[in-house]
Amino acid sequence: MNLKLEKPIVFFDLETTGVQVAKDRVVEISILKVFPNGNKESKTWLVNPTIPIPEVTTAIHGISDEKIANEPTFDQLAVEISELIHNCDLAGFNSNKFDIPLLAEEFLRVGIDFSMENRKAVDIQNIFHKLEQRTLVAAYKFYCDKDLTNAHSAEADTTATFEVLLAQLDKYDELENDVNFLSEFSQRGGKFADMAGFVRFNDKGEEVLSFGKYRDVTLAQIWKDNPGYFSWINQAEFPLYTKNVMKNFATKMKLQKKFNS
Repeated sequence: MNLKLEKPIVFFDLETTGVQVAKDRVVEISILKVFPNGNKESKTWLVNPTIPIPEVTTAIHGISDEKIANEPTFDQLAVEISELIHNCDLAGFNSNKFDIPLLAEEFLRVGIDFSMENRKAVDIQNIFHKLEQRTLVAAYKFYCDKDLTNAHSAEADTTATFEVLLAQLDKYDELENDVNFLSEFSQRGGKFADMAGFVRFNDKGEEVLSFGKYRDVTLAQIWKDNPGYFSWINQAEFPLYTKNVMKNFATKMKLQKKFNS
């Protein structure tokens, strides 16, 4: 089976220094770009994160400080990666919650704009969990009858993720071979404005916070009652993508006030 695509989709996986989106860095990235005609292009990079890799993390993916000491930094690779994924939808395993927010953070950290506007995100893990409740290793065995012997290698995980999605499309009649459908189906807990899940959309399509004392309160109401809260988020340890969502909303409100005055 071939994916029905209107534009290229990039399957990707990150190995990182840890699991904190706002703090941790990429140490390996693998990309599998699938074109509407079925052609594929793949690329894998080891990345010098410029910060130490904890031993507990090295024990998981096998990438040590010594292994990446002479590899390029993300800053040095960012333009090439950005061009490769330009105008592409994105897909991965747990990518909505982790890989996409962390990739966005890396781009924004080096001054390259990243936005999910006009992109679809397909999270194969969410499809899997909704339908089977397993892990990537189990998914690969269940759907493809293959053993993922090199798990936590970005390249192996990326290829397995792509194959699992194709097998899911073959197995489940309720899945449509359409990226728009798959993107909607693989969402969990509603739609988010910032991918990391701090700002979501309510049933009316309004941006609301999903945490803290303003949980479920619209950004418009927060701006009205306590605009200083936006400055607090900008100074706190939130992902840059989340901060940009808040900044853009604040800018919109300021322009609206100026226009109405």
